[in-house]
Amino acid sequence: MQPVTATPPRRTLPGTEAETEPFERLLEASRRELTGYCYRMLGEASEAEDAVQETMIKAWSRRDSFAGESSLRTWLFRIAHNVCVDMLRSPQRRARPMDLGPSTRTADAVLGAPLTEGVFVQPIPDERVIDPSGDPAAVAEARDTIRLAFIAALQHLPPLQRSALILCEVLRWSAAEVAALLEVTTASINSALQRARKTMAHHEPTAPMPLEDPAHKDLLAKYLRAFESYDMEVLVSLLRDDVVLSMPPFNLWLRGPADVRAWFLGEGSVCEGGRLIPLAINGSGGFANYHLVEPGLWEPFAIQVIETDGERIVGHHNFLYPEMFEAFGLPLVIDERETVLED
Repeated sequence: MQPVTATPPRRTLPGTEAETEPFERLLEASRRELTGYCYRMLGEASEAEDAVQETMIKAWSRRDSFAGESSLRTWLFRIAHNVCVDMLRSPQRRARPMDLGPSTRTADAVLGAPLTEGVFVQPIPDERVIDPSGDPAAVAEARDTIRLAFIAALQHLPPLQRSALILCEVLRWSAAEVAALLEVTTASINSALQRARKTMAHHEPTAPMPLEDPAHKDLLAKYLRAFESYDMEVLVSLLRDDVVLSMPPFNLWLRGPADVRAWFLGEGSVCEGGRLIPLAINGSGGFANYHLVEPGLWEPFAIQVIETDGERIVGHHNFLYPEMFEAFGLPLVIDERETVLED
C-alpha cells in the first residue's frame, strides 16, 4: 500500500547533500508531512502549525549537532513528536459535540455559553496536510485519515499509541523505524499498535466519503444551491435519516432531518441569505459560510464541513469561528454593494 502523504527524500547532514541543497529548503520540504502528523496528534490546525514552527526552529538551532546517524526525516519527526507530547500534557481531550453528550430536540435546544476553543477538534484545509496532485488512490486514503471523526477517535489514544498508529498506519513507517524514532523497543510499538487498533475500532467511523465521485459532487452542488436560496424542502431532501448537525464552540447537536429543518427555520434562520465558498476540508466537502450583513455585503460566519455517504449528507458541522477565515486564506468580506446599487 502506498504512503498517504508525499514523503521527502531521506537525506543525511552534514555532507555533500547539505552543500548542494540548503538546510532550510530541506526543512520546508517536510512542512506538509509534519503538519499532517502534528494535526493528527493535536486535533487543531493552528496548534499543529505552531508545533511545526517550533520543530523548524529547534531543528535549525540544532543543525550543527545533527550527526547523520539517522535520516533527516526521522530526526525531524523525533523533534515534532516531542513538541506534540509537551503540548498534550493538558488533561483535556479534544472531541466533537457528539462525543460530549446526547443529541437535543430542536424544541428543547438552548445554545448556552460557548465552550473554550480547546474543547473541540478543529478543521484543517486538505492542502495543508495532503498533496492533492499525488496518486488518486493515495490522496483518497489520506483524506480518510483527516476526517473529523478519525481525528476525534485518535484523541482517545495516549501519546505513544497515537504516534505509533499515525506513523505506522498513516505514514507507513515500519515498527522498527518508529521504535528508533521514539527510542523504545519494536515490541513496545507492536503492543501499542495492537491496543490503539482495539480502541479505534470502537470510535472510528465506517462511512466512506468519495469526493471525486460525480454523484458526490452533484450532491454538494445541490446543497450549495439549496442553502444559498434557503430552500429547506430541497435541503432536507438531501439529508440522511440519521444526519447530525453540530455547531462548535457550542456542545449542542441535533439528529435527524426534522430537527435540522426546525433549527434552520428557527434560531438558525440567521443563516438565511448567506453565501458559500466551496472548500476541500478534512477529507470532506466543505464551505466557507458568509453571513449577510446588508444587501450586497457578507462577512465571515462559519466553516462548514459537509460529510456524506456519496448519496446523502450524514454530517453538517458548523465551526462558528470567523477568525478561521483569515487563517485559512479566505476573503474577509464579500462586497457586491456596487452591483446591488446598479441593479
